[in-house]
This record gives sequence, C-alpha cells and structure tokens, in this order.
Amino acid sequence: QPEGIFVLYAAKTLARRSITSEPGETLPVGPAAAAAMSKRGRGGSAGNKFRMSLGLPVAATVNCADNTGAKNLYIISVKGIKGRLNRLPSACVGDMVMATVKKGKPDLRKKVMPAVIIRQRKPWRRKDGVFMYFEDNAGVIVNPKGEMKGSAITGPVGKECADLWPRIASNANAIV
Repeated sequence: QPEGIFVLYAAKTLARRSITSEPGETLPVGPAAAAAMSKRGRGGSAGNKFRMSLGLPVAATVNCADNTGAKNLYIISVKGIKGRLNRLPSACVGDMVMATVKKGKPDLRKKVMPAVIIRQRKPWRRKDGVFMYFEDNAGVIVNPKGEMKGSAITGPVGKECADLWPRIASNANAIV
C-alpha cells in the first residue's frame, strides 16, 4: 500500500490548499509533510530525533560541561515546545534550552543564553531497546546557530545530541 493520507471526506484541506478527491482515495504525501506529522508533539524543532524521556524540566540546574568558565546552568525555557496549560516544559539530551549561569565567571552571569543538553540522569529508551542514562545532568553553552562558545567538553556526550549538533560532536572526547 502506498504511503499517504487516507481521505475520509470529499473535501479536505491539506498543506494550505484545497484537495478535491473521492472518499476512500489515498493521496501521496511528500517527505516534508510526512516528517512534519511524525514530530507533531514537540513543535518540529528537534530535527529527526525520536521521542525520549524528558528528564530536565524548567527550573532545573545542570552542570556546565565546557571550558567557558560557567559552573552550572539554570534552565528557563526549552526551544520548540509550544506548551500546555500547567505543564512544565521539559528537555532531554539534544534539546536546545535557554539558560542562565548561576555560578561561574561574572561576565557570563545574569545573561540569558542558549545551551544544549548533552547528558541526563533520567533513563530513556533507545530504538535498539537499551535503556540509557548518565551519572549527571549536563549542558554546554552555544550560540543560536548551535556553535559552541567553549572549545572543549568534559565527560561523554549522548549520541542523540551528537547526531543533531555536529559542532558539539566534533568537540566531544567520547560519544556514548
């Protein structure tokens, strides 16, 4: 059976254009539309990352694992999460968050900056069935494009993060 959208009604609106077709007909879907449907839950900003257990809600403090001079990062928001009433946005390995530095160099403190989560303690399931977790929560400071502010990473980096962020993968000494 070809991949597509099964039409239930005679007139259906799809991708901002009207499609007129007969009930019971299957319409072909391009790869961009199929990808947009598969990542409906997290706003579509995380590339092609699979669903993971979200271990770091807003207001979590994580270690800063780069050599910028920051000791820890306080998560204030998660990029790509649109939200639901009374639900705290949460991040996992590979997510970009907006964070502030609570301990570290004075020139880094009291500023909102993007960071990427590279490790989490909450176990998550990988596609091969293995449950994976790290011994600490950690992130690295980046610019809005995803390029690292520092030049080195201490400790391992999750494979999910390394697949999404090539600049982080190139600075990682171990990818797990």
